[in-house]
Amino acid sequence: MTQLVLFNVFNGLIVGAFYALMALGLSLILNLSGVINFAHGGFLALGGYLAYMMIPYVGFWGALVFAPFVTAILGLIVERVLIRRVYGRDPLYSLLLTFGLAFMFEDGTRYIWGAQSLPFQVPGWLMAPLSVDYFFLTGYRLFMVLMVAIAVAGLFAILTYTRLGMRIRAGTLDLETVSVLGVNVRILRNLNFGLGIYLAGLAGVLAVGQLGLQPTIGTSLIMPSFVAIIVGGLGSLPGTLLGGLLIGVASGVTTVFFPSATEAVMYIMMAAVLLVRPRGLLGEEGRF
Repeated sequence: MTQLVLFNVFNGLIVGAFYALMALGLSLILNLSGVINFAHGGFLALGGYLAYMMIPYVGFWGALVFAPFVTAILGLIVERVLIRRVYGRDPLYSLLLTFGLAFMFEDGTRYIWGAQSLPFQVPGWLMAPLSVDYFFLTGYRLFMVLMVAIAVAGLFAILTYTRLGMRIRAGTLDLETVSVLGVNVRILRNLNFGLGIYLAGLAGVLAVGQLGLQPTIGTSLIMPSFVAIIVGGLGSLPGTLLGGLLIGVASGVTTVFFPSATEAVMYIMMAAVLLVRPRGLLGEEGRF
C-alpha cells in the first residue's frame, strides 16, 4: 500500500510539474496582455511534434534544445499577426480567437501527423528504473522534474535580474506608465508572449516522453493549467507554481483511494479555495 501511495504521489508530482510549467506560461501572457490563451495547449502539442520531427536529425537532446525555441518563434509570429489585434478589446474577442486557434492546432496536427499516437524516442538508459523496490523512479521521471525546476528557476531569474524581466514585471503592474517611460509596449508584449510559448513548447517536449504523442495532449493539460492559476492566485507566478504542484499531487493521491474522482478533485480544490480565499492562495487582492 505504501509503495502504491508513493507511486501515485510521485506520478502526481510529475503531472503537476507539467501543469505548473504550462500555467506559468499562461500566467505570463495573462498578467501582461490580459489574454486568456486557450491555444496554449496547441503550442504544447506543437512543441512535442516538432521534437518528434527533429529527433532523427539532431537526436533527443538536440530536439529538447531546439523544439521549444522554434515553438516560441511561431508564437511570436502568431502574436504579431493575430493576438495583437485583440489587445484592449472586450476579453470575449481574445477568448474566441484563441479558442479557434486551439481547434486549428489540434486539427492541423491530426491532419499532418495523423490521429494515432506516435512513438517518441527517449534514450533507453533514461527509461530504466533506478531502484528495484521503487520501480517508478526512472531516470526520465527524475530528469523531467529537474528540467522543470531549472526552467522555473531560469524564468524567475529572467524576471528578476534582466531588463526585459523588470519591464515585464513593471508592465504587469502598470503598462501605461511603462509606455510613457519610453518602453515599446508592442515589442514587450511580443517577447513576453514568446517567453510564455517557450514554456509551453518545453512542457510539450518533456510531456510526450511520459504521456505519449497525440493531437489531444495539449487539450488534456490546458484546463488543469487554468485551475492551477486560479488555485495559486491570479497575478502570482509563485502561486501558479504552487497551484500546479498541489493539484497534481492531489490527483495522484485521489487515484489511490477514489479513482473515479481523479479529475474532479482539482475542481473541488478550486471551488474550496475560491470560497475561502477568492483571490487564490498567493494572489493579490483586487489584482484583476
